[in-house]
Amino acid sequence: MIVPFQTLACPLDAAPLWRDGAHWRCPAGHCFDIAREGYINLLPVQYKRSRDPGDSKEMVGARRRFLDAGHYQPIADAVSRIVLAGLPPQGGASCLDAGCGEGYYLRRLAAAVHPSLRMALAGLDISKWAVRAAAKRQGEAAWLVGSNARLPVADAALDRVLCMFGFPVHAEFARVLKPGGLLLQVDAGPDHLRELREIIYPALKPERDAAPVLPAGFDAEASDSLRFTLELEGAEAIADLLLMTPHLFRATPEGRARAAALSRLSLTADVKLLSLVRG
Repeated sequence: MIVPFQTLACPLDAAPLWRDGAHWRCPAGHCFDIAREGYINLLPVQYKRSRDPGDSKEMVGARRRFLDAGHYQPIADAVSRIVLAGLPPQGGASCLDAGCGEGYYLRRLAAAVHPSLRMALAGLDISKWAVRAAAKRQGEAAWLVGSNARLPVADAALDRVLCMFGFPVHAEFARVLKPGGLLLQVDAGPDHLRELREIIYPALKPERDAAPVLPAGFDAEASDSLRFTLELEGAEAIADLLLMTPHLFRATPEGRARAAALSRLSLTADVKLLSLVRG
């Protein structure tokens, strides 16, 4: 069962927020409206680095089409399994997807929650276009425009935090997690989308073999990997994949042209799933 997410904090003074009709307020009087689509903008203008930060409307649309086609469903299934492991079958828990995009992974998690588990879910992204799209499709979670650098969440409030192919801010993740809470960080492995990268880049950079460092605030970790093959049929699916990744902006014009000429592509998905436990 998905229940309301209640542990929001004011992005201006970190005081608790409470819902007051169509608004969220803090004791100092700061007020944040609930948008028509159901999301809350908790990213004050002074914290923005650009007028419209994050993914564009076009990138969000491409990601929605690609993920709705089920290409990354094995990743979503693995994430849901890890997040729900260890939670009591009856009780309450809370989870934040920090960098939620258009909400695919949080929707899949919501669908996997056992009816006896009271789960509070929130998705946060710096892109208003992503959060707006997420809120339109899943009204039970709290959808927030915000930044991982200043999470609008109370201290030690969460049982789980997700960071999916995003920008981890471990100090903030440690702050909002309860002791014993879990951070699941999912990142691209060395062979992720290798076949596409070989097409759009003149040469691939060698992988850096850096020794993992346990972030401050976390005292245990476990890692897993997931590999599978996905088959893309049609130029639109290939274009959507390229548009939803940073590779679109890093590729040369010649590389983008080579990708645009494809009508079929077989790809390797290679992801790393790192679980970190809050000390």
